Amino acid sequence: MLELVINGEPRVFPAPLSVAQLVEALALGGKRIAVERNGEIVPRSRHADTPLASGDRLEIVVAVGGG
Repeated sequence: MLELVINGEPRVFPAPLSVAQLVEALALGGKRIAVERNGEIVPRSRHADTPLASGDRLEIVVAVGGG
């Protein structure tokens, strides 16, 4: 099991898990998002090959359009 902190909230997920898999699990696939892992931005091109580990702290921001 992976113990992650997402936007300040502790969450538990089955392991192994990549950033891309986490995005899908959170129903954020296809949305314009930014992911920061342990203080570093994870480029969208690296989501699929960036593994997560217990204790990782993530901030996920969803872009909202308006006008």
